[in-house]
Amino acid sequence: MKLRTIVLVFSIGLGNYNAFAQDLVNKDSTLTWDLKTCLGYALKNNIQVNTLRYDEALSEQDHLLTKARLWPTLNGSLTQSFTNSKNANPVIGGFQTQSSFAGNYSLNTGWTVYNGGYLKKDIEQKDVLMQSANLSVKEAENDITVQITQAFLNILLAKENIVYLEDVLATSRAQLKQADQRFNEGALSKKDLLQLQSQVANDKYVLVNAQTNARQNTVILKQILQIPSSVNFQAAEPDTVIAKEPIPTLEEAARTAMDTRPEIENGKLNIQIAELELAKQRALGRPSITLGGSVSSGFSDNQSIKFFSQVDNNFFQRLGLTVGIPIFNNRTVKTNIERSKIQIEQAKLTLTGTKTTLDQAVEQAYIAVLNARAQFDAAEDQLKANEETYRITSGQLELGAVNALDLQLQKNLYVQAVQAFVQAKYNAVLSIKVYNFYTGVPVTLE
Repeated sequence: MKLRTIVLVFSIGLGNYNAFAQDLVNKDSTLTWDLKTCLGYALKNNIQVNTLRYDEALSEQDHLLTKARLWPTLNGSLTQSFTNSKNANPVIGGFQTQSSFAGNYSLNTGWTVYNGGYLKKDIEQKDVLMQSANLSVKEAENDITVQITQAFLNILLAKENIVYLEDVLATSRAQLKQADQRFNEGALSKKDLLQLQSQVANDKYVLVNAQTNARQNTVILKQILQIPSSVNFQAAEPDTVIAKEPIPTLEEAARTAMDTRPEIENGKLNIQIAELELAKQRALGRPSITLGGSVSSGFSDNQSIKFFSQVDNNFFQRLGLTVGIPIFNNRTVKTNIERSKIQIEQAKLTLTGTKTTLDQAVEQAYIAVLNARAQFDAAEDQLKANEETYRITSGQLELGAVNALDLQLQKNLYVQAVQAFVQAKYNAVLSIKVYNFYTGVPVTLE
């Protein structure tokens, strides 16, 4: 009953969430989610993550089944039969029909008293496998968290870029309107007017490309979230996005990652699993002791003895002790022992590789933070300088001190500076979030 309850609770819980998730997706024609909502939805609704959760539930059932094997088995059997036949009658000649009812009833039990410690090690191994399955879920959750964070920030980057470009287009249109007036007054050449018209058209083109980029990034996030294409989805923009945050030193981050990351813990568990497998294989080479017993009885109506008397007379009991001694098994046990030893070394080597990969990833994330900060500072200074230059040039155009070509040159520099700044800003945010995530800090934009 306990086994069924665990599976039922897990299935009902997951089923209830899936129903909630479907309601969440279908409830409104437009979904506007912040990063926290996206992460919460994905961590509980992602197919890959839920597949691993089912694997974890299966591991739990294997563990419970192995523990149950410590107890005796008991099986019952009830057989009721009817027999009908024709036999020759030597007295009157010919044949006569004979029929009878009979029944057989039995109980059988078996109990493995000792098997070299195999069951004990198998229980320990199944427990470790269950822990490993749980860590695999956490690994998948970490991967999906980074993917969603990157996709979400790409949308915010594109949206902020659109805001700047809309402002640039609005300024260009205002300049073109003033240029029309000056051209009608004879204070501006036809060439400069056409140049400004070209700038407006180019600004529209750049803005459309930015809007397309935002839509494409939204599609990417929807695909990661596994939201149907028919659902209109929008990423909610936070009030502020902080591009600079305090971070731990590389040594602190690497140490914390080694102590807390699930892939490291999983690697250690894989070594334990291999060591327990070795212990199990060694146990198979030892003697085993098994107790077995049965009771049975039966009756037949061909006899004149009453039912209960027959059952009592036919009552049979058996109790046996079996000792199994492995003598020669074509090197099967020895080969499995040696294979288990090799698997232990493989697991240790895999853990070393995982540690090296994680250490390099943390260092790369740290370098990415430093580079992103430097790029952000440089891009911020560049934006301020180009913004001021563009403002001054726009004023000079109104006074006739510069022509439209000079203005276009400064505008292009300003637009490039804007795009570089926005890119650097969100690169800095992403690099900090990823680096801190290695140390166990949850990803949030709040």
